[in-house]
Amino acid sequence: MKRILALLFCVWALIPARAAIVDTIQVYSSSMQKNNKAVIVTPDNYASAKELPVVYLLHGYSGNHLDWINKAKGFEKAADQLNLVIVCPDGGFGSWYWDSPVDPTSKYVTFVSGELVKSIDSKYKSIKDRKGRAITGLSMGGHGALYLAIRHQDVFGAAGSMSGGVDIRPFPNNWDMAKRLGTYAEQPERWEKNTVVNLLNLITPNSLAIIIDCGTDDFFYKVNENLHQQLLYRNIPHDYITRPGGHTWSYWTNAVKFQLLFMSNYFNPPK
Repeated sequence: MKRILALLFCVWALIPARAAIVDTIQVYSSSMQKNNKAVIVTPDNYASAKELPVVYLLHGYSGNHLDWINKAKGFEKAADQLNLVIVCPDGGFGSWYWDSPVDPTSKYVTFVSGELVKSIDSKYKSIKDRKGRAITGLSMGGHGALYLAIRHQDVFGAAGSMSGGVDIRPFPNNWDMAKRLGTYAEQPERWEKNTVVNLLNLITPNSLAIIIDCGTDDFFYKVNENLHQQLLYRNIPHDYITRPGGHTWSYWTNAVKFQLLFMSNYFNPPK
């Protein structure tokens, strides 16, 4: 695996650098009755392109739509190098990308997998099919990407997670999750139904392309290792990457390169 990844990076480095176009748009959410911002990265050949695949890239807890472009310097070059569109939506301070049953202002399943995708498809030269859509993210966004993709395999064909909170149950007092679901003590069934590791029954082998990445020093490492083992037990193919590192932007700035290469390979399978 290490040799393969090293080779991929060599190929990445040999691709001539061009100038991806970065823009910020607003997308109205009728479900939440508000505008949500999103950063859009398009390749420099966008004007002459017919249709391009789209990767939706989610931020983590307390972040916003600008996190990736401001904190993972240079990642936007992948739009040119891999010839794809990258969409970084605002997912709220602590939404966890659920449609909250207790907070009517937090409907991010509906927004990201429905309203946002429809808006991008109507305004951009996107491939309007699951075969041309992927979603990934970090931390809260890693949970969100897998959660949304597993529940909406008609929308997304590939999904990834970087340092994702893929099992929320060990963290009942953290990161505003109780504000979105109610407390674990009072709503245990709700927590069980809304954690990624308990959704694997919705995946049949090869129905969804999956990549998971988590550093060995990350506080989410154990839940990611468990998710990996559960996927193996169910014979669900996936890529799983671990290496030394914590819950940091230096880790994610590196990890996102592997994620986008994985998505590009999904969009362009060998003939």
